[in-house]
Parts: sequence; C-alpha cells; structure tokens
Amino acid sequence: MGDILIVDDERDIRELISDILKDDGYTTRLAANAEECMAQLEAELPSMMILDIWLKDSHMDGIDILKKVKRENPEIPIVIISGHGNIEIAVAAIKQGAYDFIEKPFNIDQLMVVIGRAMETARLRQENQALKRQDGTVSEMIGVSAAFRALKSSLDKVTKSNGRVMLTGPAGSGKEVAARYIHANSNRADAPFVTVSSATIEPERMEEVLFGRESAERGIEPGLLEQANGGIIFFDEVADMPLGTQSKILRVLVEQRFQRVGGSTPIDVDVRVISSTTRDLEEEIELGRFRRELYHRLNVVPIAVPSLEDRREDVPLLVEHFIATFHKTQGLPLRRLSEEAEALLQTMTWPGNVRQLRNVIERVLILGSDAEEIDVRELPTQEAVPQEEGRVVLSGGLATLPLREARELFEREYLMTQINRFGGNISRTATFVGMERSALHRKLKSLGVVTSNKSGARVAEHVDEPAEEA
Repeated sequence: MGDILIVDDERDIRELISDILKDDGYTTRLAANAEECMAQLEAELPSMMILDIWLKDSHMDGIDILKKVKRENPEIPIVIISGHGNIEIAVAAIKQGAYDFIEKPFNIDQLMVVIGRAMETARLRQENQALKRQDGTVSEMIGVSAAFRALKSSLDKVTKSNGRVMLTGPAGSGKEVAARYIHANSNRADAPFVTVSSATIEPERMEEVLFGRESAERGIEPGLLEQANGGIIFFDEVADMPLGTQSKILRVLVEQRFQRVGGSTPIDVDVRVISSTTRDLEEEIELGRFRRELYHRLNVVPIAVPSLEDRREDVPLLVEHFIATFHKTQGLPLRRLSEEAEALLQTMTWPGNVRQLRNVIERVLILGSDAEEIDVRELPTQEAVPQEEGRVVLSGGLATLPLREARELFEREYLMTQINRFGGNISRTATFVGMERSALHRKLKSLGVVTSNKSGARVAEHVDEPAEEA
C-alpha cells in the first residue's frame, strides 16, 4: 500500500504508529533522530513521512527536515506531529509544505484518516505525473495562425495567477488542451489536474462525485474536489451542472470549504477553478438554467478558444503533430500529407473542429495505404454545402486544382446535375441556368457532355478539346 517513514525521538510512539500502520497493510521504516532520518531518505525515498517537530540530540529539528525534504522532493506528503503543539507551529509547518499537523496525544482514528488522505493525494499526484509522461503532448499547443497566437498569448497571461478562467468555444476546439496548458505552466503543475465532466455525470450523483461520501459501511470516499486539493479542478461543460449543485459549488468558491455527503466535518480545500462551455451562459441565465452569481464567480478571466475554421493555417501543423503522436502511442505509420491532401484539408468544413481532424487522421493512418504520402483519395469527401451567404464549401479535390481545370470540372458537374434534375430537358435547363439554348449546347459540347431525354446527361467517352468559353 505504501512505504511510510516514521521519525520520532520517542521509541514507544514510533513503534506504536508503526504497528498500527502494519496492521492496515502499510510497510514502515523508523528513525529516532535527524541523522537516521537523512540516512533513510538517502537509501530510498518513502511514499510518505510522519515527522515529529522536536527531535532530541539532533542537529536538525522537524521543521528543518521538512524544509529540506520539500525543497528536494516536494511530492512526498509529510504529516507533522508534536507534543508541544500550538497555532504558530502548525501554521509554520503548513506554510513549509506539511500536509497536516497533529498534536500529541493524538487520536489513532484521526491519525489514520489523515494518513489515508495524504497517501491518496500522493497517489493522485503520481498518477498525474505518469499521465503527463505518457502523453506529454496533452498540454502542448500547436499552431502559427493569428487566432492561435492570440489564444496562446491570453493563456500565457493567466498561467501564473490563481484567477478563475472561463474557456468558451465550439465543441472539439481544444478547450481542455488549453486548460491543461494553463496547469502545466502554472505554479500548481506538480499538483493534480482533475476534470469534472458535467455533461456525463448523472445529476443525482453529481454532489457525491464532487464532494465525496462518508458512511459507516464504506468509510470515507474522497470526491473530486478533495482529490484536486492544491491543484486545478476543470469543470468541463459547466452549463450542464444541475442547478442544486451550482449553488453548492458557489458556496465552496466563497468559503473554500465543503462537507462530504453524509459527513459533518468541514473540509478546507485549495483549488484553482477553470471552466469551459460551448453554450451562451448569458442566455442560459435568462432561461433560468444557470445561476448568475456562479457565472460571475467563474467568469473572472474569459478566454475564447477559436474554431478550426478560424485557424485553417494550423491544419498542416496539427496533422503533422497527430501523425507523430499516433506513431508514438499506437505504432501507426509515419506518413506525410501530399500537397493536394494538405490543400483539401484546409478547405474542408470541420464542425467537430480539432477533435474531428484528429479522428480523420487516425482513421486514415489505420485504414490507409502504405505509401509515404497521404493521397487526397484517402481523405473523406464533402458535398458542397452552404457555409454563409455568398459562399460554398468546395468539395472533393476541386480545391486542389488550377483555376482552369477547377472551372471546367465545376461547370461540367453543375450542368450535368441540372440536366438530370430536369430529366434531360435542355430548354428547361437553359431557362434555369440563365443561358440561351444554343449557348448551352455549345458549352455542353465543349465540356464533353452528351444528353438524351431518356438517360439525362453523361460525360462523353472522349473529350478531344479543353473547355472553351461559350
């Protein structure tokens, strides 16, 4: 379960604590003074320390040891114990990084609760660091576009503060990556980053998930707020949080403390809050679905995360990044985009934004050919759909062609579509497209399109000459 170093100059105390911890499955090491403590630390770092402040016949007291350990190994939780406790000593210990302070004679149950919480916190921090090492790109920001540079500039300004940040933007645009970037570059980088998926947690379980639970049958189960203590808690899609939970979160933000479900003991918590939403929270407030007071507490620093539509220039860099990531994590082939494929990806619509682009590249790498280059034919095609007034999205490989070839291809497909729409009737087609019938015949001939009232329009088997202006 964990290796705990117990440092106390009273033999009875350290052996008593050791016996109790061993009964609960922990392994322990003992030290009677600063010298033995340093020797134990030199031999192997423990998962946790229980440290007496007053150590007889030692050149260092507990506070000195605490400072040294926290300076060199800040991830090790240390619980301070003392038979001469007072508020000043406790405050000094906490300021130097102690997890908690317990005064002798201590209650064994209280000590075990504190040890359990400290070990859980240490475990979460270790997992957090392991995840960072496993996927070091999770907080990496990729891009060169003006929209991206503006976003990164805003994020860099808030990393070192404790201000609450509200990230807004469409689904899949990278709001969680932005939140993790803030965490990775903040003073809390070594502390947990805990995500609350407001949209996926069942409303009736939300408070238990956030605040934890206490019961005689199951003991203490820390919630996400408690697990995030000292670090950052990220409320993903905060607009989906139930109204009742919103009021309780508001109270936590004001008081910096809460109670577990079924418990009565107030628990102090130190967390930085980052939230995200795809919705207009002002509109949600007007509809009575979000509390205005909570909105103002969370929306201290609003930062808009741009859609992929607004940063098309970044698409090639993102693709290169995704290919390298999939090669590293899944062993997928290292390929590169052809010029045509790159141009097509930059002109496609991406309603799912960066997440959709990532999924497309993963699918291409899994199902695509073994060629070094990703060909345009391996990419998904899109129909030309309205984008905004006066614009359409170019489909297939049209965006990759020179103007002359693109115009010919577009005219041919457009006119064939209209002729087929009107059942091969050239007169009705000419009226609809706004051309004289004779001019339409000449245009169709130059494009190599043959028509009939039975089969509509089709491309001739051989086109001898390129398209001409009608």
